[in-house]
Amino acid sequence: MDPFAPLPTLTMLCSYCDKDGKPLESSPEHTLRKACEEFTRSTGMVFEAMGELEYYVIAPDTGRFPATDQRGYHESAPFAKFNDFRTRCMSYIARTGGQIKYGHSEVGNFTMGGTVYEQNEIEFLPVPAAEAADQLMLAKWVIRNLADREGLDVTFAPKITVGKAGSGLHIHMKMTRDGKNMMLDENRRISDTARRAIAGLMRLAPAITAFGNTNPTSYFRLVPHQEAPTNVCWGDRNRSVLVRVPLGWTGEVDMCTQANPLESLGIRESPQKQTAELRSADCSADIYQLIAAMVVAARKGFEDPDSLRRAEEMYVSVNIHDDSNKEKLAQLKSLPDSCAASADALERDRTVFEEKDIFSPQLINGIMDKLRRYHDEDLREKIDANHNKMMEVVRKYWHCG
Repeated sequence: MDPFAPLPTLTMLCSYCDKDGKPLESSPEHTLRKACEEFTRSTGMVFEAMGELEYYVIAPDTGRFPATDQRGYHESAPFAKFNDFRTRCMSYIARTGGQIKYGHSEVGNFTMGGTVYEQNEIEFLPVPAAEAADQLMLAKWVIRNLADREGLDVTFAPKITVGKAGSGLHIHMKMTRDGKNMMLDENRRISDTARRAIAGLMRLAPAITAFGNTNPTSYFRLVPHQEAPTNVCWGDRNRSVLVRVPLGWTGEVDMCTQANPLESLGIRESPQKQTAELRSADCSADIYQLIAAMVVAARKGFEDPDSLRRAEEMYVSVNIHDDSNKEKLAQLKSLPDSCAASADALERDRTVFEEKDIFSPQLINGIMDKLRRYHDEDLREKIDANHNKMMEVVRKYWHCG
């Protein structure tokens, strides 16, 4: 149901078909469905996904209750100015069918030229991957439309100025069999199943940027020490890694009973919410292509007999930029630093994505061509110290994705 329509209106998401009425092989939506079907056929599991949608809200600065620069994480009103707007967005997203976990203000907030910029985030719940892509796409549509109606501007751009937090689109994966979360083993530790899937993401991480980081400003965000990954590695609760295993509260303590001592102790079930989070992508992505690439990569992790060894080699326990990790850092691959480099990475691994007719050759060709047309091979290096030049690029891709 269209949440903005004054009269009850059904708005439809359409699939693409070719001239013979068959699903169009290069359609991103069809690509994702093919990837999910092959994943389930190969592994017996369902690939679920959820997104963390980050964006900036922009409005005139009133001068009242200024927020502390780059200290906006979970800030409350009146220092966070757009909590109510975010709540209205979540209400409208829910009306379209979005399964929301919660929302909060994010790290980024600053004022510049009489304007306030405040970063927010809406997190979703895990659902089958194709549904997750639909929900994220509709959420962006809702946020933009509601902002327009309320006289605000919003941007999902990965980087909007120098030295301030960029916006990502973190995608969590969760694999289930008969409704049971397979990310943990019987001892409530990360399972070999999860490690194999993570290893698949490690193997294809550089190529995945071609789907998840699709304009030059994407690579202004992927720089060290700004909570965005730059190296191919994974870890637990570690925000410097490419794939993070967030805290899943898997211990023996029954926190519900601790928080509600008058409630009787119930049967503690095995935790069902553990996920693994890919932290490289941003909202320039075609969400369907991005999640399809993740599904393919996870499946390859199960097909690779060396995946557990690969996962062990790429695990880091503390911040990858810590001095104790210097030797480890030197051994790790780096993510591409431009659209052109991402296209090259995709070209090297394109056969993996084209296997089993998941990604069509035409779709892969189109993605690489688009990335290379930016001619940004050394753009980041050229304008790194030139704020005005960077802002020209930022404004060009302000409403990306």
